[in-house]
This record gives sequence, structure tokens and C-alpha cells, in this order.
Amino acid sequence: MKLNLRLKIGIAILLVFTLGSFILPFFTDVDPSTQSTYFRNLPMSADHLLGTNALGQDILWFLIFSIRNSLLLGVSVSIGITIISTLVGLSAGYIGGWFDRIVMLFVDAFITIPVFPILIILGALVRGQTSFAIVAVILITFGWAWGARTTRSMALSIREREFINMARFSGTSTMGIILREVFPYVYAYMVVGFINTILFAINTEAALAVIGLSKVEIPTLGSIIFWALNYNAMFTGQYQWVVAPVVATVLLFLGLFLTSTGYNQMFATRRGHAA
Repeated sequence: MKLNLRLKIGIAILLVFTLGSFILPFFTDVDPSTQSTYFRNLPMSADHLLGTNALGQDILWFLIFSIRNSLLLGVSVSIGITIISTLVGLSAGYIGGWFDRIVMLFVDAFITIPVFPILIILGALVRGQTSFAIVAVILITFGWAWGARTTRSMALSIREREFINMARFSGTSTMGIILREVFPYVYAYMVVGFINTILFAINTEAALAVIGLSKVEIPTLGSIIFWALNYNAMFTGQYQWVVAPVVATVLLFLGLFLTSTGYNQMFATRRGHAA
């Protein structure tokens, strides 16, 4: 299976970020979130490639750990949302009837809930002291509905096809038909949705952290920007404290976007050849 240029570039960017953020932490025994570990506001040098910040933290190490934690959160949330939305959407679309109506009542209810205002209210109530796991659970709780509705629509269009009827008449169980016959047709959408959900999770947590409503003591791409803005890094000449995480975030999002669109393009091309 030949990879297109867009997918190659996207995978390359993600590999650099993933391998770097998960391997490099083994080469330091310093907790980057601990304050006053080094002298404050040191310039960029061989010992501190991005210098130190006003809290006495090494900016590069804080950034590396931030990327790792943001990726962990994004992937964890994406796994939860993908599993829930796929199972709910496929089962509702294939089974249909009263089951479909009840399920879609809940799906539509969650879709109408404005996610970001809810997160802001919850963040304000806990005043940035919520755990990383709670943030992930909240994002999963309010993020699965759109994927479930789309998957359900695809299942509705597939369930009346001839091969589905053949499987049903041959005695295959409902779950067996859903997993073996219907699921392969939504697999490509699920992969693209999984990648896009990582973007959603990282972006939402970063937005909450920047305004101080996430647990900013934990290194994330949002918390590093929060501290930089809180200590007026741009006005004190510590541009790298702000620029480095912004550039890293843009590149990470670019890698996820190129991987998502590149995979979608590859699947469309393969499906065209198969047709």
C-alpha cells in the first residue's frame, strides 16, 4: 500500500514528536515542573538550549514533558470517544427500531449541550485543581455524540445491502454482523475521526489551561503558555518561552492534520481502484 506525500509528512512529524517526547525524558532525573531548580531567566546556552524561565525551570525540558502529557491526554480521550461513538453508532444504525430512537434521543441531547462553556464552568468550580484523569473523562463524556451520529448514518446505509441480508439469513448473530460485516465499512472514517479527536482533546485542554482552568502545574502545551503569559514573557524578552510551545503546537497540529487528510485521501484512492 503506497503512502501519499501528505501522509508521509504527517507521519514523520508525529514520529518526531512522539519518539522525542517519550524517549528524551529518560535522559533527565529533574522534574521540569519543580520551581527554582535552576537560576531564573538564564539565556539560551549549551546547558539550557531554550534558557530558563522566571520560575527557575528549564524551558526545553518543560516543553518536552508538555508535549508528552498533551499527547497522552489526546490519545486517551480519543480512544474513549472512538470506542463509545463506534459501538453506539453501529448498534443504533444496524438494530434500528425503538432501540435506535432511544439511543438517538441521548445522542441528540449530548450534541445540543455546549461543551466549552460546560468545561469553563467546571474548571472555575474546581479552580484548576482537577486531575488529568477527570479532564479526560469530561472530554469523553461530552465528545462522543457527533461521532456516534455519523457512524449511525453510515450503518443505516449499509444494513439493507445484500451481503448483510445473506449474513443475517445464514444465522450470524447481531454482534457478529456488526463487527464482521458493518465495521469494515466505517473503519476508515473511524481512523480519521480518531486522529481528529486527538486534535480536539489537545486543543480543548490547551484552551482551558491558557485561561487557568486546567491543572497548570502539570506540564502541557496549554500550561506552558499560561505561565509564559502570566509572567509577561514577551515583555521581559523571553520570547522563546512563548514562541517554542506555540511553534510546537502548530507543528503537532499540522502533523495530525496531514496524517488525517492523507489517510483519507489514500483510502479514497484505494476504494476507487477497488471499484
